[in-house]
Amino acid sequence: MSSAMLGIGMVKRERNGMSTRIINGFTVFMLPDLCPQLRTEAEVTDLIGDAFATRADWVAVPVAQLSPMFLNLSSGFAGAVIQKFVNYRVGLAVVGQIDDALAGSSALRDFVYETNRGSACWFVDDLAALEEKLQSLTAGHC
Repeated sequence: MSSAMLGIGMVKRERNGMSTRIINGFTVFMLPDLCPQLRTEAEVTDLIGDAFATRADWVAVPVAQLSPMFLNLSSGFAGAVIQKFVNYRVGLAVVGQIDDALAGSSALRDFVYETNRGSACWFVDDLAALEEKLQSLTAGHC
């Protein structure tokens, strides 16, 4: 079965209320909207461990589930979080609208722009945008 036939709605597994989905051939660990916010590096490490248990290639985190300090670059939290994902070789997708935060910070706008040019961490508006980005990874490796 092709990855296009699997689609973004195919639930692969459930773990602690979290699910994994196959999106364009990648296993994506989905953090639900209703879980506690990630506020510490230790919580992020635990999340990566949960993702490892499902053999996820990517973790999709709703922006609402990240501490507000994530979008405040001077806190250093975003850099620490992204570095953990890079070190463990798991992609991070921050899913959701961040227009207000972008409007208030040129540094954040530049950070998001540069991050989205890479292949380790992306800021996307929704799961459809994540699907498109993952498709570009698939196309780039053919």
